[in-house]
Amino acid sequence: MLLSQILDAQGNCAVVVRNGSEAGVLKGVSSTYQLVMDAIRRGKSLAERIRAHELGPAVDLEKLAEDGRLLLPLHHPDPAHMHLTGTGLTHLGSAATRDAMHAKTETDETQLTDSMKMFRMGLENGKPGNGHAGVQPEWFYKGNGTSAVAPGGDLVSPGFCDDGGEEPEIAGIYVIGPDGTPNRVGFALANEFSDHIMERQNYLYLAHSKLRPASFGPELRVGDLPDHVEGTSRIMRNGALLWEKPFLSGESNMSHTLANLEHHHFKYGLFCQPGDVHVHMFGTATLSFADGISCEDGDVVEIAARGFGVPLKNRLSFEAKTNSITAVRVL
Repeated sequence: MLLSQILDAQGNCAVVVRNGSEAGVLKGVSSTYQLVMDAIRRGKSLAERIRAHELGPAVDLEKLAEDGRLLLPLHHPDPAHMHLTGTGLTHLGSAATRDAMHAKTETDETQLTDSMKMFRMGLENGKPGNGHAGVQPEWFYKGNGTSAVAPGGDLVSPGFCDDGGEEPEIAGIYVIGPDGTPNRVGFALANEFSDHIMERQNYLYLAHSKLRPASFGPELRVGDLPDHVEGTSRIMRNGALLWEKPFLSGESNMSHTLANLEHHHFKYGLFCQPGDVHVHMFGTATLSFADGISCEDGDVVEIAARGFGVPLKNRLSFEAKTNSITAVRVL
């Protein structure tokens, strides 16, 4: 089952549910957030609450995407209460590169970068099992709901950026219940847009490089994440294919379990505030920057995976370069 949000003919938010190839508007529901909060309050599953509503007219999501009428599949009415976060070094990645790095750890610990040390920690203790917590992953913050860009919208790099490039990922979508319990709504495709040149200068710049917009959706997969997810990430420039590569996700392709990644995010009371929305991106091992691609203004990134509905498309935009200092007014 897939959920999405669209702009209806009157310009209002409407919720769409898709089972198989059929997609229709869910009657009596003004937003996915409202639907989720209703399910939490009633102690029901999301699927049960969806079935309690009548389906309205069928919609063509692919056509709505062309018309720019797709919204984020879930949003908070107050953007300050939506959090975009993620984890890195969680996927097994390129076998040749990762195996070579891992083999090196057996012989010369002193030559490892901090990133590779953390990757090795995940390989060794990211899937502990037996209800125990494993090693904590690399973690980063991207912003609040003001940084969340709807499918089809522009991912904008600021004038002080060094670069801007896509990262195709799977994101977990969560809503915190009134008692502080995180509730996983489902999973969606995500573009965890980042500044890779800035990050490459020094790993301590990772925090800066991640403070960029991100997009997710258009559709939200209700239920569990498949153990193996295979998708495709591509970049179009001037209407022609510039770069294309498959990406893998799901626990069989990861060095951490989802439960371990979720634990290390929601173990903080800060992230368990009632009513808040969390979009937590689980990482990737595939990006065009690693293949020497430098994205340009106007490039279009498309991320698709079977079982996740309509592909996620976003145009990349770069603000004019500036070195001007940000002024602070003294009161």
